[in-house]
Amino acid sequence: MALEIITLPCLSDNYVYLLHDDETGTTAVVDCPEAAPVLAALESRGWSLDMILITHHHWDHIDGVADLAKATGAKLIGAKADAHRLPPLDTEVSEGDRLQLGNLNFEVLDVSGHTVGHVAYVFHKALAVFTGDSLMAWGCGRVFEGTMDMMWHSLQKFHSLPRAMNVYSGHEYTLSNGKFALTIEPENDSLHQRMAETEAARAKGEPTVPSGLGLELATNPFMRAGHIKVKTALGMLDATDAEVFAEIRTRKDNF
Repeated sequence: MALEIITLPCLSDNYVYLLHDDETGTTAVVDCPEAAPVLAALESRGWSLDMILITHHHWDHIDGVADLAKATGAKLIGAKADAHRLPPLDTEVSEGDRLQLGNLNFEVLDVSGHTVGHVAYVFHKALAVFTGDSLMAWGCGRVFEGTMDMMWHSLQKFHSLPRAMNVYSGHEYTLSNGKFALTIEPENDSLHQRMAETEAARAKGEPTVPSGLGLELATNPFMRAGHIKVKTALGMLDATDAEVFAEIRTRKDNF
C-alpha cells in the first residue's frame, strides 16, 4: 500500500500535506491555511481532492478550508470536540476512530493541549503521523487552551508508535526549537549533530519535516522530560515528569 506524501509550504512557515493513495487515486490534504497552493499542486498532478483532514481550529490551519472545499467538493473531517469552531464537518471524529483514505486505514488521536480538541492522524502501515501543532520537529506547540498536564499526557501517546514513524508537523520551527533544546542538554552530542543537519537543510531552503519519531525521542526536550539527565540538568530530580515538562515548556515560552 503506497501513500505518496507531498509537502506544501504555505504562509510564512506553515506546512500542509497532500496524501495520495496510489492504488485508488484517492487524495486528502492535512490542514489548509490557504487554498491556492493546494489547488495548484492538485492541478499539476492531475489529482482530485476527496477529503480535508483538520487538526485544530487555529486560523493558520483552516483559513483556506472553505475555499478549498468549495473548489473541489472534498469532505471535511475534524474533531467532534472542536466542531463548533471548525468549518462545517462532514465527519466528526474522536480518539480511536478509524477511517480510510482509499485502501489505507488511519487512526485518530486526541492530542489536546495546544488547543482543546486538537487531533492527530496516524497512518500505521505508511509509518506517518500528522501532528499539527502537538508534537513538532524538535518541539511541541505552545499550551494555549489546555493544561501542561494535558499536553504532557498527549505527547505520551506518541511513545506507543513505532520509532520508524515519520512525524509530519505543521510548521518550520526546527531551527529555533533546536537552539532552545541545546539550552536544556548542551552536552548531548545527538543534539549538536541534529543542529548541524538542521542548519545545513535550512541553508539550502529544504524543509526539516518530516522528522523521525526515534529522533524526537532522542533529542526533543519535550519528549525527554522523564529522563534522568534532563531532570539533573534542570535540578528537578524529585519532580514528576509532568512537572519537568511544564518547566521546559515555560522556559521555551520565554526563550
